[in-house]
Amino acid sequence: MDLTDFGPGAQYIAGRQTRGSGEAFQVVNPADGSVVEQVALATAEDVDAAVAAARAALPGWSSATPGARSEALTRLAAVLAGAADDLARVETSQTGKPVKLVTEFDVPGTVDNAAFFAGAARNLEGKAAGEYSGDHTSYVRREAVGVVGSISPWNYPLQMAAWKILPAIAAGNTIVLKPAELTPLTSLMFARACTAAGIPDGVVNVVTGAGRTAGEHLVGHPDVAMVSFTGSTGVGRRVAEIATASVKRTHLELGGKAPFVVFDDADLDAAVHGAVAASLINGGQDCTAATRAYVQRPLYDAFVAGVAELFAAIRIGDPLNPRTDLGPLVSYAHRDRVAGFVERARSYATVVTGGRVPEKGHDGSDLTRGAYYPPTLITGAAQDSEVVQGEIFGPVLVVLPFDGDDEGLRLANDTPYGLAASAWTSNVHRSLRATREIAAGCVWVNDHIPIISEMPHGGYKASGYGKDMSQYSLDEYTQVKHVMFDTTAVARKDWHRTVFGDR
Repeated sequence: MDLTDFGPGAQYIAGRQTRGSGEAFQVVNPADGSVVEQVALATAEDVDAAVAAARAALPGWSSATPGARSEALTRLAAVLAGAADDLARVETSQTGKPVKLVTEFDVPGTVDNAAFFAGAARNLEGKAAGEYSGDHTSYVRREAVGVVGSISPWNYPLQMAAWKILPAIAAGNTIVLKPAELTPLTSLMFARACTAAGIPDGVVNVVTGAGRTAGEHLVGHPDVAMVSFTGSTGVGRRVAEIATASVKRTHLELGGKAPFVVFDDADLDAAVHGAVAASLINGGQDCTAATRAYVQRPLYDAFVAGVAELFAAIRIGDPLNPRTDLGPLVSYAHRDRVAGFVERARSYATVVTGGRVPEKGHDGSDLTRGAYYPPTLITGAAQDSEVVQGEIFGPVLVVLPFDGDDEGLRLANDTPYGLAASAWTSNVHRSLRATREIAAGCVWVNDHIPIISEMPHGGYKASGYGKDMSQYSLDEYTQVKHVMFDTTAVARKDWHRTVFGDR
């Protein structure tokens, strides 16, 4: 099966790719403004069809043995690995990601996710059966929740499709995924790969549509039992509001504003290089990207100088060039949004480097047609300023000094978000304190960004709740049922006297 044959449209329902019933929409390459595909968006009727397909497939898929689901996911991992080049090319064209990021991170990470959940499907954990009351044998069943409605973001289209789909179907659910309309193509390829792997029609469905039409209809659909959403905190609140009205289970992975805390005993060279990589990955369009660097005062000046030097050397240009470090942002509108944060910051902070839309790439290419924005370093901002508190979601790093450890950790926690953070120190006691006291779902020590399939990903506070990846994600996608058997064969139980009669 050619995964890149998008056929008549951008909907994948019951094992077939179909045209949406809504208006035409252009998927644009942000590197040069060219049209990658023109798609017809989904309407509420298309969502209804996808949910119906998922509901029809649910009895067969949920009753399949864990071994059968595992074998299907193993085949899926092989299909995805075989299509790696096509997945990388399409992902780069719709997002502007540098091809080296896609080929070394996005695609292999997705293949690894599929391989991990192939194993996890056979390991749905529960309490051991036993006579916990003395007169009964109890055990726990894990059962599928039902039809899952998932909404994924534009920053990691392929990986987020995997993060949503894989744990849901590994646990026996069926799913309707709504990817961002800006970047739907690799999600459609993923769904086609599921069919190629022998996963039954209707288990995985994709509807490409706008959030206020297709998205809200999916979240509120009466046949959807659970909603999983990754995106901004503001939209997450709306998703929760709609889902709560029909008492759906919800899983929300929302915004972030990750602190990068550098203590005065840190390896300065490691911290500088780590900050550059962690703030610029995916053009900074990553909810776990380092955005606020707090540096203890003895290292502050050297840290700022080191980051500025490396930022200035970043190679911006054509994302298909394997030497390119930083491609365009996802769209012109988003580039302008990021630039707006920086322009407003000029009135209260110092833009050390960057902050101007580039015209030429590292290879001399013309960047004026693309949505490019350079690595930008800001200092002198107050803790309560917009660039420190707001989610910029671009290649912008703000650096602030601190004195004592108490202050550094307090500042790290001083935002509404709590998705990810890092602490940089050579002192084990400092690192243990930082990992204990920083309120975030993931805290790295002397690194920032690595994510692995075996470990959970999810936030605290306004960054949402619930976990992606790992065995823990299966808790989100399963119902826990207690089953209890009487072991006494006694007709009149002693506890009956609390309702009628005497001992």
